[in-house]
Amino acid sequence: MALLQLSDLSRQFGGLNALRNINLTIEPGELVGLIGPNGAGKTTLINVITGVHPASSGTVVFAGEDLTRSKPYQVARRGIARTFQIVQPFPAMSVVDNVAAGAMAAGGASSVRSARDQAVKQLEFVGLASFAERRAGSLTLAMRKRLELAKSLAMKPRLLLLDEVNAGLNATEIDQALMLIREIAARGITILLIEHIMKVVLSLCTRIVVLHHGELIAQGQPQDIIRDPMVIQAYLGRRYSQAEQENV
Repeated sequence: MALLQLSDLSRQFGGLNALRNINLTIEPGELVGLIGPNGAGKTTLINVITGVHPASSGTVVFAGEDLTRSKPYQVARRGIARTFQIVQPFPAMSVVDNVAAGAMAAGGASSVRSARDQAVKQLEFVGLASFAERRAGSLTLAMRKRLELAKSLAMKPRLLLLDEVNAGLNATEIDQALMLIREIAARGITILLIEHIMKVVLSLCTRIVVLHHGELIAQGQPQDIIRDPMVIQAYLGRRYSQAEQENV
């Protein structure tokens, strides 16, 4: 059974078709890249999957259950977690309490103590255990990105939606983030990754999905996608595609 099945999924904002008839299946254990130019509808797609914006038409089915009309907290409790492109932790709360909030909201924690115990484990995993009692607002951008990952993992997801987790990071920080994402995938968590850095997408993902003007224009293995004429025209550019093919 597919883990996530999107069927004829559309979303309109007034007269704007932000998403149009998206059909996409994600199998358990996949690490799928979602790419496309700015305004293509990538974050909107995540928002519709997670119930932030209701679908105008079509369906979202997760693990055999129709979640199309579910609220965000209901989606989270079913096993879908996400990170946000703009990371906004609760700045006055401690790092550990930020993560514990995720465990309480959707991670099945039975008490505050249990939630904090779960939070500490996730902070150890992302390398922030020594910052557990610091105010979240004092963290650097790279640390806040790790905090966001820890919070989402505390929700015990089966599917993790990552929205540009590498944006604003330097090369060393990106390499560290890639290691974390690979380790998350090794835990058996299925991942849908929005990313603009093609080096990241090509090194991580076994399949790539391409959106343009709210439509799914291509999907397939990475080396097929970088040769796809529609993807080259809409997003990659011919110079980039040729350079990548020379490196294959």
